[in-house]
Amino acid sequence: MRHRVLTGVIRVTVGAVQLYTRSSGTGLPVVLLHAFPLSSAMWLAQREALAKVCRVITPDLRGFGGSRLGEDDPSIDLMADDVARLLDDEGIERAVVGGLSMGGYVTLAFCRRHPDRLLGAILADTKAVADPAPARDNRERIARAVLSEGSDVLVSEVLPGLIGPTTKERRAMVFGRVKGLVQSAPPGAVAWAQRAMAGRPDSSGTLAALKVPLLVVVGEEDDLTPPAEAKAMAEAVPGARLEVIPKAGHLSAVEQPEAFNAAVSEFLQSELGAAHR
Repeated sequence: MRHRVLTGVIRVTVGAVQLYTRSSGTGLPVVLLHAFPLSSAMWLAQREALAKVCRVITPDLRGFGGSRLGEDDPSIDLMADDVARLLDDEGIERAVVGGLSMGGYVTLAFCRRHPDRLLGAILADTKAVADPAPARDNRERIARAVLSEGSDVLVSEVLPGLIGPTTKERRAMVFGRVKGLVQSAPPGAVAWAQRAMAGRPDSSGTLAALKVPLLVVVGEEDDLTPPAEAKAMAEAVPGARLEVIPKAGHLSAVEQPEAFNAAVSEFLQSELGAAHR
Protein backbone atom coordinates (compact mmCIF):
# COMPACT_ATOMS: atom_id res chain seq x y z
CA MET A 1 0.00 0.00 0.00
CA ARG A 2 1.07 3.61 -0.51
CA HIS A 3 -0.28 7.05 0.17
CA ARG A 4 0.42 10.69 -0.34
CA VAL A 5 -0.92 13.58 1.70
CA LEU A 6 -2.53 16.52 -0.08
CA THR A 7 -3.89 19.26 2.19
CA GLY A 8 -5.43 16.78 4.60
CA VAL A 9 -6.60 14.34 1.92
CA ILE A 10 -4.89 10.94 1.90
CA ARG A 11 -5.09 8.62 -1.09
CA VAL A 12 -4.54 5.07 0.12
CA THR A 13 -4.21 2.14 -2.24
CA VAL A 14 -5.55 -1.10 -0.73
CA GLY A 15 -4.88 -3.84 -3.25
CA ALA A 16 -6.60 -2.67 -6.44
CA VAL A 17 -8.84 -0.22 -4.57
CA GLN A 18 -7.98 3.39 -3.89
CA LEU A 19 -9.56 4.93 -0.79
CA TYR A 20 -9.77 8.65 -0.12
CA THR A 21 -9.48 9.85 3.46
CA ARG A 22 -9.83 13.31 4.95
CA SER A 23 -8.12 13.93 8.28
CA SER A 24 -7.37 16.75 10.70
CA GLY A 25 -5.77 17.28 14.10
CA THR A 26 -3.09 15.35 15.95
CA GLY A 27 -2.85 12.96 18.87
CA LEU A 28 -5.34 10.21 19.71
CA PRO A 29 -6.47 8.66 16.39
CA VAL A 30 -10.25 8.58 15.93
CA VAL A 31 -11.68 7.00 12.77
CA LEU A 32 -15.24 8.05 11.84
CA LEU A 33 -17.12 6.02 9.22
CA HIS A 34 -19.93 7.63 7.27
CA ALA A 35 -23.58 6.74 6.78
CA PHE A 36 -25.25 5.29 3.68
CA PRO A 37 -25.44 6.68 1.02
CA LEU A 38 -23.22 9.63 1.96
CA SER A 39 -19.43 10.08 2.12
CA SER A 40 -16.82 11.46 4.48
CA ALA A 41 -18.12 14.92 3.53
CA MET A 42 -20.77 14.41 6.22
CA TRP A 43 -18.05 14.67 8.89
CA LEU A 44 -16.98 18.23 8.05
CA ALA A 45 -18.11 19.67 11.40
CA GLN A 46 -16.41 16.81 13.26
CA ARG A 47 -13.10 17.32 11.45
CA GLU A 48 -13.21 20.99 12.39
CA ALA A 49 -14.28 20.69 16.04
CA LEU A 50 -12.82 17.39 17.23
CA ALA A 51 -9.38 18.22 15.82
CA LYS A 52 -8.95 20.22 19.05
CA VAL A 53 -8.81 17.00 21.08
CA CYS A 54 -7.74 14.23 18.68
CA ARG A 55 -6.68 13.23 15.20
CA VAL A 56 -9.88 12.79 13.17
CA ILE A 57 -9.65 10.33 10.27
CA THR A 58 -12.67 10.10 7.94
CA PRO A 59 -12.35 7.71 4.99
CA ASP A 60 -14.73 7.43 2.07
CA LEU A 61 -15.92 3.82 2.23
CA ARG A 62 -15.69 1.75 -0.94
CA GLY A 63 -17.33 3.37 -3.94
CA PHE A 64 -18.40 6.55 -2.15
CA GLY A 65 -16.88 10.02 -2.37
CA GLY A 66 -13.43 9.72 -3.91
CA SER A 67 -12.94 6.00 -3.22
CA ARG A 68 -13.04 3.29 -5.85
CA LEU A 69 -15.40 0.36 -5.51
CA GLY A 70 -13.25 -2.44 -6.87
CA GLU A 71 -14.41 -5.85 -8.06
CA ASP A 72 -14.93 -7.62 -4.71
CA ASP A 73 -18.26 -9.09 -3.68
CA PRO A 74 -20.36 -6.91 -1.34
CA SER A 75 -19.19 -7.30 2.26
CA ILE A 76 -19.29 -5.21 5.43
CA ASP A 77 -16.36 -7.32 6.68
CA LEU A 78 -14.32 -6.24 3.67
CA MET A 79 -15.05 -2.59 4.49
CA ALA A 80 -13.84 -3.21 8.05
CA ASP A 81 -10.66 -4.80 6.71
CA ASP A 82 -10.14 -1.71 4.55
CA VAL A 83 -10.13 0.37 7.75
CA ALA A 84 -7.52 -1.94 9.31
CA ARG A 85 -5.33 -1.57 6.22
CA LEU A 86 -5.75 2.18 6.38
CA LEU A 87 -4.45 2.12 9.96
CA ASP A 88 -1.54 -0.03 8.81
CA ASP A 89 -0.71 2.47 6.10
CA GLU A 90 -0.79 5.35 8.54
CA GLY A 91 1.37 3.50 11.08
CA ILE A 92 -1.43 3.46 13.64
CA GLU A 93 -1.47 0.40 15.87
CA ARG A 94 -4.72 1.15 17.74
CA ALA A 95 -7.47 3.72 17.32
CA VAL A 96 -10.91 4.73 18.44
CA VAL A 97 -13.22 3.54 15.66
CA GLY A 98 -16.75 4.82 15.26
CA GLY A 99 -19.46 5.08 12.68
CA LEU A 100 -22.96 6.30 12.02
CA SER A 101 -25.63 4.05 10.49
CA MET A 102 -23.80 1.95 7.85
CA GLY A 103 -20.58 3.21 9.41
CA GLY A 104 -21.76 1.65 12.67
CA TYR A 105 -22.18 -1.70 10.94
CA VAL A 106 -18.61 -1.44 9.68
CA THR A 107 -17.45 -0.46 13.17
CA LEU A 108 -19.06 -3.56 14.67
CA ALA A 109 -17.40 -5.71 12.00
CA PHE A 110 -14.09 -4.05 12.86
CA CYS A 111 -14.69 -4.84 16.55
CA ARG A 112 -15.23 -8.49 15.65
CA ARG A 113 -12.39 -8.89 13.16
CA HIS A 114 -9.74 -6.55 14.62
CA PRO A 115 -10.37 -6.26 18.37
CA ASP A 116 -6.66 -5.80 19.07
CA ARG A 117 -6.68 -2.57 17.04
CA LEU A 118 -9.29 -0.85 19.21
CA LEU A 119 -8.85 1.84 21.86
CA GLY A 120 -12.55 2.58 22.00
CA ALA A 121 -15.72 2.45 19.91
CA ILE A 122 -18.47 4.89 18.94
CA LEU A 123 -21.80 3.61 17.60
CA ALA A 124 -24.13 6.33 16.34
CA ASP A 125 -27.65 5.85 15.01
CA THR A 126 -27.04 2.21 14.19
CA LYS A 127 -27.96 -1.27 15.41
CA ALA A 128 -26.25 -4.54 16.27
CA VAL A 129 -28.94 -6.92 15.01
CA ALA A 130 -29.03 -8.29 11.47
CA ASP A 131 -31.72 -7.34 8.99
CA PRO A 132 -34.90 -9.44 9.02
CA ALA A 133 -35.94 -10.96 5.69
CA PRO A 134 -38.30 -8.11 4.65
CA ALA A 135 -35.55 -5.55 5.19
CA ARG A 136 -33.06 -7.61 3.17
CA ASP A 137 -35.59 -7.90 0.35
CA ASN A 138 -36.15 -4.15 0.40
CA ARG A 139 -32.43 -3.49 0.18
CA GLU A 140 -32.22 -5.69 -2.90
CA ARG A 141 -35.19 -3.90 -4.44
CA ILE A 142 -33.54 -0.53 -3.93
CA ALA A 143 -30.22 -1.83 -5.26
CA ARG A 144 -31.90 -2.98 -8.47
CA ALA A 145 -33.89 0.25 -8.81
CA VAL A 146 -30.80 2.44 -8.44
CA LEU A 147 -28.88 0.45 -11.02
CA SER A 148 -31.70 0.64 -13.53
CA GLU A 149 -33.24 4.04 -12.83
CA GLY A 150 -30.70 6.18 -10.97
CA SER A 151 -30.95 8.09 -7.70
CA ASP A 152 -34.65 8.98 -7.76
CA VAL A 153 -35.50 6.07 -5.47
CA LEU A 154 -32.96 7.29 -2.94
CA VAL A 155 -34.51 10.74 -2.84
CA SER A 156 -38.07 9.43 -2.58
CA GLU A 157 -37.51 6.48 -0.22
CA VAL A 158 -34.18 6.79 1.61
CA LEU A 159 -33.72 10.52 2.14
CA PRO A 160 -36.94 11.11 4.16
CA GLY A 161 -35.85 8.65 6.86
CA LEU A 162 -32.38 10.15 7.24
CA ILE A 163 -33.50 13.52 8.59
CA GLY A 164 -35.63 14.27 11.62
CA PRO A 165 -38.74 16.50 11.53
CA THR A 166 -37.03 19.37 13.37
CA THR A 167 -34.32 19.58 10.71
CA LYS A 168 -36.86 19.36 7.90
CA GLU A 169 -38.90 22.18 9.43
CA ARG A 170 -36.15 24.49 10.69
CA ARG A 171 -32.85 23.73 8.95
CA ALA A 172 -33.49 23.81 5.23
CA MET A 173 -29.81 24.25 4.39
CA VAL A 174 -28.90 21.07 6.26
CA PHE A 175 -31.65 19.14 4.52
CA GLY A 176 -30.47 20.49 1.16
CA ARG A 177 -26.90 19.49 1.89
CA VAL A 178 -27.91 15.93 2.76
CA LYS A 179 -30.11 15.71 -0.34
CA GLY A 180 -27.17 16.76 -2.48
CA LEU A 181 -24.95 14.09 -0.95
CA VAL A 182 -27.64 11.45 -1.51
CA GLN A 183 -28.11 12.45 -5.12
CA SER A 184 -24.37 12.31 -5.80
CA ALA A 185 -23.96 8.73 -4.55
CA PRO A 186 -22.74 6.48 -7.39
CA PRO A 187 -25.38 3.85 -8.29
CA GLY A 188 -22.84 1.03 -8.29
CA ALA A 189 -21.68 1.89 -4.78
CA VAL A 190 -25.27 2.24 -3.57
CA ALA A 191 -26.21 -1.22 -4.85
CA TRP A 192 -22.99 -2.78 -3.52
CA ALA A 193 -23.48 -1.25 -0.07
CA GLN A 194 -27.14 -2.25 0.12
CA ARG A 195 -26.20 -5.85 -0.60
CA ALA A 196 -23.30 -5.70 1.87
CA MET A 197 -25.62 -4.43 4.61
CA ALA A 198 -28.25 -7.05 3.78
CA GLY A 199 -25.67 -9.80 4.20
CA ARG A 200 -24.15 -8.62 7.46
CA PRO A 201 -24.36 -11.00 10.45
CA ASP A 202 -25.94 -10.29 13.81
CA SER A 203 -23.37 -8.43 15.91
CA SER A 204 -25.04 -8.70 19.31
CA GLY A 205 -22.39 -11.14 20.50
CA THR A 206 -19.61 -8.85 19.28
CA LEU A 207 -21.15 -5.98 21.21
CA ALA A 208 -21.48 -8.00 24.40
CA ALA A 209 -17.82 -9.09 24.16
CA LEU A 210 -16.49 -5.55 23.74
CA LYS A 211 -13.62 -4.80 26.16
CA VAL A 212 -12.97 -1.13 25.34
CA PRO A 213 -14.87 2.05 26.24
CA LEU A 214 -18.06 2.48 24.21
CA LEU A 215 -20.12 5.56 23.37
CA VAL A 216 -23.58 5.05 21.89
CA VAL A 217 -25.17 8.12 20.29
CA VAL A 218 -28.68 8.44 18.86
CA GLY A 219 -30.88 11.22 17.60
CA GLU A 220 -33.98 11.81 19.69
CA GLU A 221 -36.07 11.77 16.48
CA ASP A 222 -34.35 8.79 14.82
CA ASP A 223 -37.07 6.47 13.53
CA LEU A 224 -34.72 4.11 11.66
CA THR A 225 -32.62 3.12 14.69
CA PRO A 226 -34.62 4.62 17.56
CA PRO A 227 -33.39 5.56 21.05
CA ALA A 228 -34.79 2.36 22.55
CA GLU A 229 -32.48 0.34 20.31
CA ALA A 230 -29.53 2.53 21.24
CA LYS A 231 -30.31 2.10 24.93
CA ALA A 232 -30.33 -1.68 24.51
CA MET A 233 -26.90 -1.57 22.85
CA ALA A 234 -25.48 0.58 25.64
CA GLU A 235 -26.91 -1.71 28.30
CA ALA A 236 -25.19 -4.71 26.66
CA VAL A 237 -21.75 -3.27 27.49
CA PRO A 238 -20.87 -2.54 31.13
CA GLY A 239 -19.83 1.06 31.58
CA ALA A 240 -20.98 2.18 28.13
CA ARG A 241 -22.21 5.75 27.70
CA LEU A 242 -25.49 6.65 26.00
CA GLU A 243 -26.08 10.12 24.56
CA VAL A 244 -29.44 11.09 23.06
CA ILE A 245 -29.13 14.13 20.81
CA PRO A 246 -32.19 16.42 21.00
CA LYS A 247 -33.90 17.61 17.83
CA ALA A 248 -31.95 15.21 15.61
CA GLY A 249 -33.01 12.32 13.43
CA HIS A 250 -30.92 9.52 11.94
CA LEU A 251 -28.02 11.78 10.90
CA SER A 252 -27.41 13.20 14.37
CA ALA A 253 -23.83 14.26 13.57
CA VAL A 254 -25.02 16.36 10.63
CA GLU A 255 -28.27 17.67 12.10
CA GLN A 256 -26.93 18.70 15.51
CA PRO A 257 -23.13 18.73 15.13
CA GLU A 258 -22.44 20.84 18.22
CA ALA A 259 -24.24 18.40 20.54
CA PHE A 260 -22.73 15.39 18.77
CA ASN A 261 -19.22 16.81 18.99
CA ALA A 262 -19.66 17.66 22.66
CA ALA A 263 -20.70 14.08 23.42
CA VAL A 264 -17.74 12.62 21.54
CA SER A 265 -15.26 15.11 23.01
CA GLU A 266 -16.40 14.36 26.57
CA PHE A 267 -16.14 10.63 25.89
CA LEU A 268 -12.62 10.93 24.49
CA GLN A 269 -11.39 13.11 27.31
CA SER A 270 -12.96 11.22 30.21
CA GLU A 271 -12.52 7.65 28.93
CA LEU A 272 -9.37 7.88 26.83
CA GLY A 273 -7.47 10.85 28.16
CA ALA A 274 -7.64 13.06 25.09
CA ALA A 275 -6.65 16.60 26.05
CA HIS A 276 -7.58 20.04 24.76
CA ARG A 277 -4.80 21.71 22.81
